[in-house]
Amino acid sequence: MGMIQEFKEFAVKGNVMDLAVGVIIGGAFGKIVDSIVGDLIMPLVSKIFGGLDFSNYYVALAGQATGLPLVEAKKAGAVFAYGNFITVALNFIILAFIIFMMIKQMNRLRKPRPVAAAPAPAEDIVLLREIRDSLKRQP
Repeated sequence: MGMIQEFKEFAVKGNVMDLAVGVIIGGAFGKIVDSIVGDLIMPLVSKIFGGLDFSNYYVALAGQATGLPLVEAKKAGAVFAYGNFITVALNFIILAFIIFMMIKQMNRLRKPRPVAAAPAPAEDIVLLREIRDSLKRQP
C-alpha cells in the first residue's frame, strides 16, 4: 500500500501535472510550427533558391538508376540521403528561430514581477544600531 500512496502523491504534484499539460500543448504547438515551416516558409526558401527540393538529393549506394525520387531509390536499396538531412536541418533552424521569437515576445508582454521589499530589521537590531551610531559620535 505504501508504494501506491507514494505514486499517487507523485502523480498529483503540481509539477507533474504542469509537465503533462506542457507536453500535450507542446505536441499540438509542434504541429502548428511544422505546418508553418513546411507549408509557408520552406516553399519560399525553395522559390528563393530556384525551386530546389533538397529532400530528393541523395547518393545511390546500391546501384540505383539516377533521377529516381528518394522514396523509390530507398525501395531499391541503400541511399545516402544528404538532401533529406539538409531539409530537416533547415526545418530545425527555422523552427528554433520561430520559437525564439515567440518566447521573446511572450517575455516582453509578461508583466514584471514586483520585487519583494526586504523585511524590516528586528527592534533589538535597530536599537543596537542606534547605540553604535551614538558611540561613534562621542569624542
